[in-house]
Amino acid sequence: MGNHGMEDLIPLVNRLQDVMGRVGQNSSLHLPQIVVVGGQSAGKSSVLENFVGRDFLPRGSGIVTRRPLILQLLHADSEYGEFLHCQRKKFTDFDEIRKEIEEETRRLTGSNKGICPVPINLRIHSPHVLNLTLVDLPGITKVPVGDQPADIEYQIRDMIMQFICKDNCLKSHLETKTCPLSLMSPLGQRTIGVITKLDLMDEGTDAREILENRLLPLRRGYIGVVNRSQKDIDGKKDIKAALLAEKKFFLSHPAYKHMAENMGTPYLQRTLNQQLTNHIRETLPAFSCHLQSQFLALNKEAEEYRQYITRSLCVLVQRLAVDFEKLIEGSGDKVDTANLSGGARINRIFHEQFPCELVKIESDERKMRQEINYAIRNIHGVRTGLFTPDLAFEAIVKKQISRLKGPCLKFIDLVSQELITTVYECINKLSSFPKLRDETERIVTTEIHEQENKFLSSESLPFAVVQVIRKGWLTISNIGIMKGGAKEFWFILTAESLSWFKDDEEKEKKYMLPLDNLKLRDVEKGFMSSKFIFAVFNTELRFVFLACNSQEELDSWKASLLRAGVYPEKVPVSASTPTSTSLNPSLTLAVGSCTCLHLTFVSYALFAFANLKAWP
Repeated sequence: MGNHGMEDLIPLVNRLQDVMGRVGQNSSLHLPQIVVVGGQSAGKSSVLENFVGRDFLPRGSGIVTRRPLILQLLHADSEYGEFLHCQRKKFTDFDEIRKEIEEETRRLTGSNKGICPVPINLRIHSPHVLNLTLVDLPGITKVPVGDQPADIEYQIRDMIMQFICKDNCLKSHLETKTCPLSLMSPLGQRTIGVITKLDLMDEGTDAREILENRLLPLRRGYIGVVNRSQKDIDGKKDIKAALLAEKKFFLSHPAYKHMAENMGTPYLQRTLNQQLTNHIRETLPAFSCHLQSQFLALNKEAEEYRQYITRSLCVLVQRLAVDFEKLIEGSGDKVDTANLSGGARINRIFHEQFPCELVKIESDERKMRQEINYAIRNIHGVRTGLFTPDLAFEAIVKKQISRLKGPCLKFIDLVSQELITTVYECINKLSSFPKLRDETERIVTTEIHEQENKFLSSESLPFAVVQVIRKGWLTISNIGIMKGGAKEFWFILTAESLSWFKDDEEKEKKYMLPLDNLKLRDVEKGFMSSKFIFAVFNTELRFVFLACNSQEELDSWKASLLRAGVYPEKVPVSASTPTSTSLNPSLTLAVGSCTCLHLTFVSYALFAFANLKAWP
């Protein structure tokens, strides 16, 4: 480990770092740490992955590291990763670690290429690493790309300077080949230079003068490394094989073979471990004194506020409940004009996504009749039945209900996830009280999951009362219940009926059509007509021809009718169509009877599901 008796220093600093991260505030305590700085595509990610011996960092074009990553490497017998924001969860799959970094980055920075100074804390336990703590920062860039802010260069520089200007910080500066070091500590006292991608230098050139610390001297010197190329990464080249190739490169290169023992990734890792340990030991007395003075000051302040803390915590929890209710009910003080949030997202799931999923469920009437035929004949067996068996209807209905199960489970899961997301949005205000935040999060999410399981296990679903689905003007033309020509009326579509009034004051109702057995039929637009027409009719073949002013309005009304349970007319199966059904008249009658029962049941089920309301 380099310094006997000092092996526990780095884990100790890691624990202090975790404590400050949980508190969620920037302390004046500057912990000893190594900050990794370099330009975009300088090879920072490759070097860190070589330390661990695993691929676990996000990769891509442009700026990939958009939040500081505090990477704590701990020597251990087993290999796994832990995130500070995912307590008590161990990641043994390093691909999952990469996905978690990407998701946690997007949570604060969004999908664009912006950056955020809030760090991600990752601890990796492995038998292949030395105790080491590194802070990986976004790569230095000059030109903004895509939807990056115009001052992205200055944002990154400000973030880097916040880390490297601290006296307790060691800086590992990575640059490709012979690019100059643009950000260094004063006089290079706390900078360790790392030259990457030496194997990509032009033939006849080398970085010997830099590595020998003669061109741009640094107190702690330079170390050269060779990273895997993008082709090697895409080809899943093993990191162990890459390290062997790196060692062979330095031993065989005429400019570097005399210093090969002081080059390469393993030597860099040992050097950083030793430098960090020594740095902690040097700064420990002053750091301990500063920590003690802050502890006494904070303890004195805590005593002054102790009598108010219980009341303050109660107020925070009550405020959390109020904020959650406002986000769900839509009565918040601040209105988000960029994205849907809370109750609006749940409303979209109920009234847009879920009905669309139900409409996608279509049945082939010919195939259904064949299935009913087989079911009836199988139930009768060798006997000739006189009545339609209930078991045939039950078997077909169960099969249809099973098709509704998938969209319903997906729908419940989406609502549950939105509720949990809303909880996370509110609970961040408790970040100064990590134990209260974690316990509140556990209790609320557990209650949501229990309610979800209770809802799934219930025998009946809550159905909505009669609700207005759509209002608007439509023109009625050429129907028998009216005299005269086309005329415009104010229509109201509810979950139970289609009504029209003289005007939008809704005082004088002209007519009402119940939605039971109501069907929808497309009508071809006339040659001389400027209107877009469709028709609705019932079992009595009473047709009502309705005209709109545009195709968009026509499609919108048809979508609303679908949501209300009014479906397009089915094309009847021709009697001459060859099927495998029997020519037995009684069997044909039984099939028709069972088919009508089935269609009625499915129509009611789809109507009920499409008009679900969120539980309170």
